[in-house]
Amino acid sequence: MKKILLASAALAMTAGLAMADGHGKTIRMGTEGAYPPYNFINDAGEVDGFERELGDELCLRAELTCEWVKNDWDSIIPNLVSGNYDTIMAGMSITDERDEVIDFTQNYYPPTASAYIATAEGVDLAGGIIAAQTSTIQAGYVAQSGATLVEFATPEETVAAVRNGEADAVFADKDYLAPIVEESSGELMFVGDDVPLGGGIGLGLRESDTELKEKFDAAISAMKADGSLNTMLKKWFGEETTTY
Repeated sequence: MKKILLASAALAMTAGLAMADGHGKTIRMGTEGAYPPYNFINDAGEVDGFERELGDELCLRAELTCEWVKNDWDSIIPNLVSGNYDTIMAGMSITDERDEVIDFTQNYYPPTASAYIATAEGVDLAGGIIAAQTSTIQAGYVAQSGATLVEFATPEETVAAVRNGEADAVFADKDYLAPIVEESSGELMFVGDDVPLGGGIGLGLRESDTELKEKFDAAISAMKADGSLNTMLKKWFGEETTTY
């Protein structure tokens, strides 16, 4: 799969440079729209969430015209490589494996914990059935942990699998799981220890789009320097969230 993606990246190089050179052209921001509070679709049918607000601000600072494109998670990298949009801004953790296929900006969300939730304590996390969203760093971790991995296309389906007894626990970003636990009125709870994974969250870009990466990196650096990124992180994830 990696070889296929890398070949596609080479074929898309010319198109990528033409579409995303940052000279006043529209930059298409790819996101999942199904991972609150990072990104979701609001009642008006529009992309919303932390990454929508941050992405719009980054585009403003980089003097880019940006529009948002929704794409399912399991094909989000191939469709970036093939030129269907110009960035991925979808709660995507920076990993060495992904970096072989695409490029990343610096992180705009610090490395954070992943966690397990279940309907009861005492779940066998080492040898039980653990649900995770497909093609995530959490799924990769479970696959190597000795537990039985069951993968689902969307994060909502992973939680549903625990509620209906298909899985013993869910493993996902703790920031995604925290409001679900809080709103479950005791039905769901955190179990086991938090697990630090990944190098933080960044924008994914085609490896050929170096100028576009530089523009976004500069905008992220500016927001870190003036404190506005920390303000935004606290707004969407709470005062206790890790900041820069």
